[in-house]
Amino acid sequence: MTETLLRTVRRVGTSGAPSDVRVVDGRVAAIAPTGTLDPTTAETEVVDAAGAWLGPGLVDHHVHFDQWALVRRRVDVSGCDSAEATASLLADVARTGVPDRVLVGHGYRDGMWPRPARRELLDQAAPGLPVVVISADLHAVWCNALALQHFAALVGRPLPAGEDGVLCEQDAFDVTGALSRVPDDVLDGFVADAVEAAAARGVTRVRDLEMVFGIDRWTRRVQAGTDGLRVASGVYPGELETAIARGLRTGDVVPGTRGLVTMGPFKVITDGSLGTRTAAMTDGSGVLAYAFEDLVAMVRRAVAAGLVPAVHAIGDRANTLALDVFEAVGARGTIEHAQLLLPEDVERFARLGVAASVQPEHAMDDRDIADRHWAGVTDRAFAFASLDRAGASLLLGSDAPVAPLDPWVSMAAAVGRDRDGREPWHPAERLAALTAWRGSTEGGRVGVSVGDVADLVILAEDPLAAPSSSSSSSGALRSARVLGTAIEGRFTYLDV
Repeated sequence: MTETLLRTVRRVGTSGAPSDVRVVDGRVAAIAPTGTLDPTTAETEVVDAAGAWLGPGLVDHHVHFDQWALVRRRVDVSGCDSAEATASLLADVARTGVPDRVLVGHGYRDGMWPRPARRELLDQAAPGLPVVVISADLHAVWCNALALQHFAALVGRPLPAGEDGVLCEQDAFDVTGALSRVPDDVLDGFVADAVEAAAARGVTRVRDLEMVFGIDRWTRRVQAGTDGLRVASGVYPGELETAIARGLRTGDVVPGTRGLVTMGPFKVITDGSLGTRTAAMTDGSGVLAYAFEDLVAMVRRAVAAGLVPAVHAIGDRANTLALDVFEAVGARGTIEHAQLLLPEDVERFARLGVAASVQPEHAMDDRDIADRHWAGVTDRAFAFASLDRAGASLLLGSDAPVAPLDPWVSMAAAVGRDRDGREPWHPAERLAALTAWRGSTEGGRVGVSVGDVADLVILAEDPLAAPSSSSSSSGALRSARVLGTAIEGRFTYLDV
């Protein structure tokens, strides 16, 4: 038997009366007034929480974990407001020396740049060195001439970039995939650091939608001691048959992972993105990756094999298409992003049993780009409150590395629709703090009860103290202090 005793905690969502909480063999076994529970064994771990707040562990419902781990070691260009500024920053880095054979930047957002990207800027920034800059939304890469040659050889085909050196959608995915091919031990080390960082923000589970099937990688990592997260690892169309042949169904626990790794959803991308201006819109702009009939066939194949669909849709046309696919197949699942919706589609989420897996910080990152490129329709962009009022289930996440893997950032953006002192953007679509919290926990849990799996977070303040959506509550969420995180009562982070 393993036992942990938490002394003097107040439970999130209650009146705050201090309690002692006993965890036995990974479950909450008892909750009683402070001072009434004692350790039952000499080996019991006792943690004095000194009046902190206890809640269920937090979930990020959409991450690209390998990309997040890699981005933490790439050149951050997100603060650059032009192509010229981006190239200048990379030139400065190149002069200090690049340990790898390729100079990689991440996070450019060209939707508001005064002039478009030009390949020659990167050619001049680092002569003799391949340079790749990955867009913040991962749907585009900007390359110099040497990088285009280098990656064409790696992917085994020409890369059709024009004079700007920009590749979009599948071409971009192929380049980022090639960039991710680092030795297993190196990548696993990066991932281990990122797991620790996630645990320090109260995260106990992620849904990993990395484009390369990750079950075996995560199994290896857990067996090597990287055990600070639960991971549901998804699969894309290119490896769907592999997952089916292995008999993997969504929710299945992967052997040899101590229950930490499970099979995730079947992820399929229907359109592009807002930032790259490839989202499929009802005005005919953007791109669709598949015809309706092909999507239906793929999703039906996955569902028949026990895999839950997770369908990427950004533009309003793509979201209508995704909902049509769910309706045709008769399946439940998630639409990932659901950024722009037609009014008549909002109620379909609840009616069809399709959850909206949304990333609220994207609204803050892209509000100006949306105002420019979705002018006149942004009142139905990132329509979180409308979906909630219609009865849809909301699942919050980051899409890391597009936004930080930090559920407090996601909740703050959902609650306040504000950042950096700016006025809230379409405040009618703000969520109540309780709704955002439910969207960030396993199964919408609010508090901690006897019998619960002891995936827990200890906090300095009650995140539900502010009952309504507001700028003040969003600021408090962004600055939330995590004191401890536990999986089945085993602390993955502790600072009390």
